Amino acid sequence: MVCAYDPLGLQPISPYGIFSVMSAETLPHAKLAMEVSAEKSKNPDFYRFGLKGAYGLTDSIELDFMAPFVYRYNNDTEGPEDFSVGFRHRFYDEGKYGPSLAYLVTAAVSNGRDQFSTNGRIGVGLIASKRVGPFKGHINAVFQKPGTSRLKSEVTFSGGIDFSASNNINLLGEVIIRKDHTTQRYNDVETRVGYRIKTLDFMYTTVGVGFDLKNKTPEYRLMLSVSLTSPVEKKEIRRIYEEE
Repeated sequence: MVCAYDPLGLQPISPYGIFSVMSAETLPHAKLAMEVSAEKSKNPDFYRFGLKGAYGLTDSIELDFMAPFVYRYNNDTEGPEDFSVGFRHRFYDEGKYGPSLAYLVTAAVSNGRDQFSTNGRIGVGLIASKRVGPFKGHINAVFQKPGTSRLKSEVTFSGGIDFSASNNINLLGEVIIRKDHTTQRYNDVETRVGYRIKTLDFMYTTVGVGFDLKNKTPEYRLMLSVSLTSPVEKKEIRRIYEEE
C-alpha cells in the first residue's frame, strides 16, 4: 500500500528560488551548483536530508536533480525517496513591465519503497518571475502524474517573495496550495518564511520554518540548507585618464 506521504520532488537551489518555489532565472552556461539540505517535520514526525545539483546547459536552460533521504519517519521507517531530475528553460526574458517566463519538465525514478514512493512520476510546470526594486516575486504552477495508476494527479500552485534586506541578507516567504495524489480536492495550504545569507561569493545559507494552514500536517517544519555555486567571473573595469 502506498501511503499519503508527501514526496519532496524537484527543488530549486539557492539563490535561484525561495524554498520550494522556483525562479525563471537559471545558472549561466557551464556553471555548476550543489546544495545539501536538512528538514525536521512535526506531525508527521521525520527528518529529511537532501542533495541537490544543477548545471547550466546554456544561459537559459538548466539541468536539475534532487536526491532526498528520509530518517525515522514516525520513529520507525527510513529510506530514500524517489530520485527526481528535470530541466528548466527560460523562453522569455524579463522586460520593463512583463515577467520572465520558463517551463519545467520533471521526472522521478521509483526507489522501490512503498513508504516514500509514488512509483515514479512525470510532470510539467510554468514559472513566472519579476523584479520590482528590492523585491523578486515568483509564481509556479506544476502538474504531476504518479507512476501508480490508482493514485490521483498532483497539482501545485505556489508563489514566493524574495526581499533584499541588505547586500548579504534576503528575507524569504512563500505560500503553497497543493492537491496531492490521495484526493481530488486541494488538501494542503502551507506557508514558509525565513532568510538567506550570502556567506561567501559562492556560498548561501538558508534557514526557514513552515506551517500548514489547513490541516496542520505538518504542524511545522524546520529547514536548513547550504549551497555552493561556481564563482561568476568578475569583469575588470579599466579607467582611462586623459592627460591635459
